[in-house]
Amino acid sequence: MLEIFGSFPLWAIILIGIIIVVIVWKIIKFALKILLVLIISFAILLGLDIIGVFDFIQNLLSGVT
Repeated sequence: MLEIFGSFPLWAIILIGIIIVVIVWKIIKFALKILLVLIISFAILLGLDIIGVFDFIQNLLSGVT
């Protein structure tokens, strides 16, 4: 049987490598989803700022007091 790094069999090292690759891929996919949500949120806030929604709310609230 093929062994590498001392007493570890080659199939165990390959299996551990595949598991690590799958876990890293899931972490990267999760990070990309979070990044997409943040980009969409900032785009919505930018759009609301451009059309003046926040100025309107600020003027509305300052007119009440």
